[in-house]
Amino acid sequence: MATSESTNSEEEAQKQKKGTKWDVKGVKQELKKQFMLAIPMIITNLLQFGIQLVSIMFVGHLSELALSSVSVASSICAVTGFSVLAGMSCALDTLCGQAYGAGKHSLIGLYMYRALIILNATGIALAFVWANVKNIMLALRQDPYISENAGVYTIWLIPGLFACATAQPLLKFLQAQSIVIPIVLSLAFTFCCHILVCWMLIYRLKLGIRGAALATCISSWINVILLAIYITFSPSCKKARTPFSTKAFHDVMGFLRLALPSALMICLEWWSYEALVLLSGWLPNPELETSAISICYNSAAFVFMIPSGFGAMASIRVANELGAGWPNTAKRVVYIAILIAAFEAMLTFTTFLSLRDVVGLAYSRDKDVITYISEMMPVLAVSSVLDCFQGLLSGVIRGCGWQKAGAYINLAAYYLVGLPLAILMSFVFHIKAKGLWMGITGGSLVQLVALIAVTFRANWENEAYKAASRVEGQDLLKPLICT
Repeated sequence: MATSESTNSEEEAQKQKKGTKWDVKGVKQELKKQFMLAIPMIITNLLQFGIQLVSIMFVGHLSELALSSVSVASSICAVTGFSVLAGMSCALDTLCGQAYGAGKHSLIGLYMYRALIILNATGIALAFVWANVKNIMLALRQDPYISENAGVYTIWLIPGLFACATAQPLLKFLQAQSIVIPIVLSLAFTFCCHILVCWMLIYRLKLGIRGAALATCISSWINVILLAIYITFSPSCKKARTPFSTKAFHDVMGFLRLALPSALMICLEWWSYEALVLLSGWLPNPELETSAISICYNSAAFVFMIPSGFGAMASIRVANELGAGWPNTAKRVVYIAILIAAFEAMLTFTTFLSLRDVVGLAYSRDKDVITYISEMMPVLAVSSVLDCFQGLLSGVIRGCGWQKAGAYINLAAYYLVGLPLAILMSFVFHIKAKGLWMGITGGSLVQLVALIAVTFRANWENEAYKAASRVEGQDLLKPLICT
């Protein structure tokens, strides 16, 4: 008996020591793991961004009204639908990631089924909002022609809402197990199909904006079908591929306790940037100001695909290590990832400043717009540097299950600091579009400082105990949790 207790004690001691050594070999192995996950995640983000862009590009060749309508509709759909579902699915970053680390493979499939049920149920509620976009826009006194066309586009896009609600749990199921190459291949095939489907429906069948929405739906469901086939038949998913059972309907509130703060965390940040576009329309010379903000927003969103990929990697690695009971390794994962983010930030800053006179040319031929964008590039460069770190640390937040803290941070950073500061600098100090972006960058700075404080104050041993409690479904931690 004494020998058994001694052995267990030694095992616990080894577990606590794991990850404390910063030897060259260990760091190289961790770097390899991180890049093997991050690069496919970045490509995944770029492909998803590209699918949205292709639809708008095809519509842009129809008419200015069609382009304006689809652009507005896409923004509304992102704010009221896709961001909500993507945010809720981030609960699986915590649940599936920690279950995989703990070796509880059957739970990964169970969590996926639970997410599929809850997200598709949420999609039903969101579909009612999309079906009334025309009336909502008219009530807000928007242009009636744009409102009419935007309403048509969103109605035809409703099947794509349920494709998103289905695809997100499948993606998280695979990501938690570090199965990322099939995701890239599926999206690459979908992207190629999407170009062909857009051309066929919009030009050949002359369905116009209806064709653009329908093409997005078809492509989204192609991706869902490919992912579902892989999960069903691949040997890589064998351990986590559990049969569906009524247990998927259990502990719905437990899932929502992570899913709702996850959605708020994502949406609060997403919505604040969308608000800048609306605010720019109230400035003098709104065409110039809105064009400048839109170009900055699209450029920042494109570049953010890289930090977002590293954030997805961080959530996977941290959740896996905490679930496995290796707190010191999880801590080391974070520190090494921050070093990568610092290098990425330097590269991003240099690139933006080097291309300050070129970025505007990619979007417009208007000399005023090009000059204006050139003047805003230093601010955008600073903003993107902050994004490099906050994108990564947001992934750490999801991996640890700190979504509620992340939601509070984003609420304070963007709605108590960022947007009020943007309004002050733009409308009171008359710095216009640059002032809007400077204000939201101030909010990003507050967000980053708070994320750093939360991350570096973490008790990693305690987080590993929390992960064990979450996976085992037992309240083991009441005497151990410390804030």
